[in-house]
Amino acid sequence: MKKTVTALAACAIALTAGAQTPKAVNQNPFLAPYTTPYEIPPFEQIKVSDYIPALKAGIEQHNKEIAAIANSKAEPTFENVILAMDRAGDILEKVVYVYGALSESNSSPELQAVADTFEPMLAAHQDEVSMNPALFKRVKALYDKRDKLNLATDQKRLLEKYYKDFVRNGALLNDKEQAELKAINADLSNLYIKFNRNLLAATNAFEIVVDDVKDLAGLPESNIAVAADEAKARGKEGKYVLTLHAPSRLPVLQYADNRDIRRKMWQGYTSLASAEPYDNKPIINKILQARAKKAKLLGFKDYGSYMTDNVMAGSVKAAEDLLMQIWPAAVKRVNEEVAEMQAIADAEGAKLTIEPWDYGYYNEKVRRQKYALDESELRKYFPLDSVRKGIFTMAERLYNVKFTPMHNAPKYYDEVVVYDVTDATTGEHVAVYMTDYFPRASKRQGAWMSEFKGSWTNEDGTSSRPVIYNVGNFSKPTGDTPSLLTIDEVETMFHEFGHGLHGMLSRARYKGQSGTNVDRDFVELPSQIHEHWCMTPELLQVYAKHWKTGDTIPQELIEKVNAASTHNMGFRTAELVGAALLDLQYGKLNPTGDIDVEGFEKEVGDRLGMPKQLTYRYRSPYFKHIFGSDGYASGYYTYLWAEVLDCDGFELFEERGIFDPATAKSFKENILEKGGSEDPMELYVRFRGSKPDVKGLLRHRGLLDENKDKANNAKVFYN
Repeated sequence: MKKTVTALAACAIALTAGAQTPKAVNQNPFLAPYTTPYEIPPFEQIKVSDYIPALKAGIEQHNKEIAAIANSKAEPTFENVILAMDRAGDILEKVVYVYGALSESNSSPELQAVADTFEPMLAAHQDEVSMNPALFKRVKALYDKRDKLNLATDQKRLLEKYYKDFVRNGALLNDKEQAELKAINADLSNLYIKFNRNLLAATNAFEIVVDDVKDLAGLPESNIAVAADEAKARGKEGKYVLTLHAPSRLPVLQYADNRDIRRKMWQGYTSLASAEPYDNKPIINKILQARAKKAKLLGFKDYGSYMTDNVMAGSVKAAEDLLMQIWPAAVKRVNEEVAEMQAIADAEGAKLTIEPWDYGYYNEKVRRQKYALDESELRKYFPLDSVRKGIFTMAERLYNVKFTPMHNAPKYYDEVVVYDVTDATTGEHVAVYMTDYFPRASKRQGAWMSEFKGSWTNEDGTSSRPVIYNVGNFSKPTGDTPSLLTIDEVETMFHEFGHGLHGMLSRARYKGQSGTNVDRDFVELPSQIHEHWCMTPELLQVYAKHWKTGDTIPQELIEKVNAASTHNMGFRTAELVGAALLDLQYGKLNPTGDIDVEGFEKEVGDRLGMPKQLTYRYRSPYFKHIFGSDGYASGYYTYLWAEVLDCDGFELFEERGIFDPATAKSFKENILEKGGSEDPMELYVRFRGSKPDVKGLLRHRGLLDENKDKANNAKVFYN
């Protein structure tokens, strides 16, 4: 998923370089121009004690810049209002980007303590800017006559974005209402801090300690070695420790012969952050109530309507309509998958009924039986460094960019790897790209992309290029064995790299539109479409190399992988659609008191006919996408919305050749470079030649019955 590091984006307050440094505190690294290569943050110079002073200085600087824009006596113009806001706030940008990145990927008790001051202060500043009446008056003056200003398409769209964001953030409210909104926003900021803190602490607190290696039978040797290393790190040498981090949790559920251990792992994960001292359910209730008040105050019937009003979908109903086109086929497939698994369990004399903690295990047995495909054997062909070669080869062949390691570049953690991205033909610098791929206690779960520096075009026509990073939690190396990735981890690396390319290749003129600053139900298109390349035979021949022998993955194995590409797709689709629908149902609530969170989940699941053998991809207490911030609230559907686009779009590559230069050039110019500078559907149609429909997604997931009337299975979704 895309990780948004700055909440300033929510107010469309774009931040860039060019401000004066306060003399009193010029020793703070945030308060002087970076002298590092390509303005990478000088991480080794930054201390925890620097954040709050830098934030205060940044707010002071930004306030002066905003005051100059708001109080100007000059006639409002695009340049002295919109462009000026787009270029304001150098210090603030730098400190927010670094703080946001490190609080997620390399936190500490000291940095967590900073959050209690930092985030409310930042939220309050955002409110002050977005509710500044004089500033809004000048923005509105331009907006009201926008059709007469002879603006370029991107300029008009940026103006409209600023106006709408001001309105959505309370600019039309009276003083009393604005004060109420500020209080709500402050409450939400604190609640998000508490939710995330609980989730990290609960994740790190959970462990399954195994005394006898025999109880880990079925697990790949590399995963057993990781468990031994984890035990040693926790002072339990000679034992084995299993954690909730994906590289530990998922192999247990997929391979462990010991059913009791699988049950403990599943129950530990699905009850994460659901009990004291890290219970997130009371926090969720407070978030829901605050969001309902905010939506009502801003004139929306519920929070879901507020969050879908300014994106491609336009409404909760449109998002639900898409999901409900997929749900029945997914549930039907789940029932088929369970029947196959139950048949194997019965044949083995297991004397059990398939439960949620059995799904991954017996699913793997079905995979081996139907396709003679052993994923643990497959992993040997996906050492992380080889997969990295795969994503770079894909980018070079599609977009003519080259990645060169920067060995002496600043980095925030020893495991981070930094690259200079250049045009492969001209040598021109394109971006800095950083990767941070392994789990640690200071890093939250998941994978994401963001930036330390955005991109924009200067007044002289030169381009300021970005600093982009990817974070993951992939299987760690052990001893002489390198990090060996599962298929899911390979797809995740390609996914986040797709977000990275969106940031790296941006050529939008304005910061508020560059890179991933797009409608949130469009932002997943660049990430998800690049997943399609990872299992293409042509690219596999380049990067899928056995970690010991260096042998290329055999064609026979590729054919098995492709044959099994839709295996387990019922489960994968249903848990995703279920979570997206749960999110939307939360968005339709207007609670004035507490709800039973677990009861609400069950009610939604029962209403949908959720198969008992699975649950939502994320249960509410650890559904960070929607309760750890408002980034994906009433928006988790966007992954499937974008998948309609990416499956439809990749079919064009398949028709013309997966590395067809003309098709790649069109995708680069119309999607990756444009950012949010034009209407997303217009950009997509310009690339594809037509609007997408859902049939491509259903085909890709193996859920479309081609032998039946397709109109009964899928209809054109985008109108």
